[in-house]
Amino acid sequence: MRSKILKCLFTSKAERKGKRTMKSFRPEQVINGTWGEVWFDGEYLAQVTACKAEVTLKKTAISQCQNLVDGQKVTGLEPKGELKLHKINSFVMNKVNKIVRAGKTPTHTIISNVNDPDAIGAERIAYYGCVIDKMILSDWEAGKTGEESYGFTFQDWEPMQTI
Repeated sequence: MRSKILKCLFTSKAERKGKRTMKSFRPEQVINGTWGEVWFDGEYLAQVTACKAEVTLKKTAISQCQNLVDGQKVTGLEPKGELKLHKINSFVMNKVNKIVRAGKTPTHTIISNVNDPDAIGAERIAYYGCVIDKMILSDWEAGKTGEESYGFTFQDWEPMQTI
């Protein structure tokens, strides 16, 4: 691994041509989440305020003779995400309620896109086989605007457009 890092540090510009590395950037190129949007089963969610999805690598320690430090082997993946919404309707509850009450597992497709006009491109990712962690029936408090936060897991993902 160290040799790969050193090779990268000491290769010429011509050798690195075509690779997506940046020595510098302009501040306006940093993605601004204000330009984000989400589709839930093909329906646009204007009320979305945040979207996050990540895949955690499950690892198993591998011990080796003559080495006090265990190595790590990836033995699984744990994909999960979260949507935050302004509470303007019962969209998610309506999508999940009938299916759950029938004893079935509702699965959904969620597509996230962030397309900041100042950035160097857009990033669009689809998440497939999404299962919402909980269904919010009511959550309100006097003097506060309504918000909903939905955690979810997913079975697969596809980077549709990357920067």
